[in-house]
This record gives sequence, C-alpha cells and structure tokens, in this order.
Amino acid sequence: MKLNEKQIIENWSDLIKRIEHQFSGERQEKLLEMYNHFADRMMFAPASSREHYHNCFPGGYVDHVLRVMDCAFDLYNSWMMQGAHTDNYSVEELMFAALNHDLGKVGDLDNDTYVPNESEWHRKNQGALYTVNPKTEFGLVPDRSLFLLQHFGIKYSWNEFLGIRIHDGMYEEANKPYLVSFNPDSRLRSNLPLILHQADMMASRVEWERWKYGENGLQNVRTLTDVPKDKMMKHVAVKPTTSSKPTPEKKPSAASQLNSGADTSKLFDELFK
Repeated sequence: MKLNEKQIIENWSDLIKRIEHQFSGERQEKLLEMYNHFADRMMFAPASSREHYHNCFPGGYVDHVLRVMDCAFDLYNSWMMQGAHTDNYSVEELMFAALNHDLGKVGDLDNDTYVPNESEWHRKNQGALYTVNPKTEFGLVPDRSLFLLQHFGIKYSWNEFLGIRIHDGMYEEANKPYLVSFNPDSRLRSNLPLILHQADMMASRVEWERWKYGENGLQNVRTLTDVPKDKMMKHVAVKPTTSSKPTPEKKPSAASQLNSGADTSKLFDELFK
C-alpha cells in the first residue's frame, strides 16, 4: 500500500481541517501551531517501521491518525447504543486523544523517529523499510506524545492524558496496573481509554489487511472529513433509556444504520449531505 503525492496532500488538509472543526479558542491555535511546526516531517512520516505492521510508507502516519479518529467516533456510538456510561468524558476529549495518540512517532523536536533503512537485506528479508533514528533519544511513544503537547503549551484533561498514555493496552507492560484491577475503586472510571485502544486496534488491523490482501472501497471511507463539530454531534447516537414504557418504533438513524453495516455509500450521502 502506498499513497501518491495528491493523497498525502489531501490527508494533511483533512487533518488540519479536523483540528479547525473539532477544537476552538487557544487550544485550536496551539494545536495548529504544533502541527504546522511538524508539517514537513509529519506529512511524510510512516506509522511503523516494518511493512507487515501497519502503514509503513510515506504519509502512513497521518492516514492512520485520520482512521483512528473515525473509528473512535464510530465506536463511541456503538458503546453508547449498548448502554455504556458516557457521561464522564466528552466527544472532544475522545477526538483529542485520538488525534494525538501516536504523536510521539513523529520524533522529538529536531529528529524523526523513523528514517529509511539503508540495509537492502533487512528491507528485503524482514520488511524493515525504516529503522529507528539513533539521533532520537529513546522514549515510549505515549510519553513523547505527552511531552510534545506540553512543550507547545497544549493543555489536556485527565481523560485525555490517560487515553493517550495507555492507548496501547496490554501490549505495553506499564499499562497493566491501569487495566487489570481486582479493586473496584482502582478501575478505570472512564471508557475513553478502552474506546481509543479499540479504535487504534481496528485501524491498525484494517491497514494490515490493506497490505496483506489489497484495499477495498470501504477501507478508504472517511467518517469525519470536512465535518464541522456541530454537524458531527447531530449524529451522535441517542443514548438508550431504561424506561419500562414501550416506545414508539421509529426509523433507524443514519448513524445507527452505518454501525449495523447497511449500504455505506448511501448512508454517507445522507449523513453528511
């Protein structure tokens, strides 16, 4: 899977528009400042170093971030429709964490995390198209993500911090105390980190399948491209009620039909017309 120059530019434009749509005020200004600072590097960064991981190609990072944001929004609706608690975090917090969950993969302030692998043997036999830049000091991706955010003066909530910090789930041993608890008082109090982890896993799986089997039309669908925040919020699923009274049957919303696997092309025309 590769992206051409036009696709890379379109993805970058999509990312910037999402920042403009999803956030406001000082937070938006500082996010735009940071992303414009990294534009030349981030636009062409891969999402991983080996082709059998996910999105190991120029522009793969931004493509991955956009997909995680879409998956997170879709999963938020799915969790709500199943009756999950959503009152102690916001959609904006979820979008912020999704946007910045892998920010540390870009590298530090001066150096890229991944650089092209000069060893033809490793490229051919191991699929290691990139290698870790020795100029970049070691750091876990979530930790570097949080460092870069604070460096640019971008404030974040505890929900956003935790979502970014443990988005790798049990793949990272340091996350275990947050995710494995036998004490009800120490369990996660928000579902945001769980939704983000699922979104990241879903996006990564889709991207691996594109490499393994070739892409299909649905894999290129973008849920939130050029969608203002107020329009997006109109398509948040209606939280189920616990009332025992029978409710009148109504036509499923476009968002709920979308989650059920209905005709996607027609639903997107309705959802974002």
